[in-house]
Amino acid sequence: MDAVRLIVTSRRALAASRGIPELLTEVWQAQALAQAIGSWLAVAGPPELRGEALGLTELAGRGCGVLGTREFGAGELRAAELTELGEARQSLMYLGGLLGEVGIALVGIASSVDDEATYWQCMEAIDAADESRDRVLEMLRRLADREEVLPEREAG
Repeated sequence: MDAVRLIVTSRRALAASRGIPELLTEVWQAQALAQAIGSWLAVAGPPELRGEALGLTELAGRGCGVLGTREFGAGELRAAELTELGEARQSLMYLGGLLGEVGIALVGIASSVDDEATYWQCMEAIDAADESRDRVLEMLRRLADREEVLPEREAG
């Protein structure tokens, strides 16, 4: 499945989640998807994105790690369904939106839990989601820079 469809599915699942365990599972799914997209871009994306894509992979992996291991049945891990990236710019724009929503969900969880361990887990996951989103925004900036340079080269 292409990245944008998976991201839209993740956004809907995150929005429909009720209760902290379900929300944390959807946050984990989103971070795993960000990690998979980062890996895809690092290997097969535009060369100017590869360093940032590796950083995204690492940060999103950290986001999954702080949330702990989740168990999924066959076909439940969305990131495993990624078969194509599609257009990098569009995928990154959607991913940036998803990571922003992940951060908002985590703030909501952190502000409502009494459990200190869950609170700090959320704080670390917020940091990872925010840094992941920063990487996505940097990749979008680099794509925009590339698009500005290409017309200049064609005109010259």
